[in-house]
Amino acid sequence: MSDLLSDAIVDEQLKELPGWERVKDSLRKEFTFDSFPSAIAFAVRLAFESETVDHHPDIMIQYKRVKLTYSTHSAGGLTQKDIDGARIANQVVS
Repeated sequence: MSDLLSDAIVDEQLKELPGWERVKDSLRKEFTFDSFPSAIAFAVRLAFESETVDHHPDIMIQYKRVKLTYSTHSAGGLTQKDIDGARIANQVVS
């Protein structure tokens, strides 16, 4: 099980993750794409990247928007895995 991050550490690391916000015990961001296929392609690429690190976001696809939520459920909050997942998502989209 991963260790929970302190609020101070989460806040500090969020400064390096544009567009991500903390909502209770999770990190969230909405991505908007030019088309539905582009949104789906992003979700698929992220799914494969997430599988390699064995940490998966909740993904909601609404036409050209993809909403991601990271939280380490087994730890009951935010861990370094969630911060790393947000970084991976930002890399996949760029």
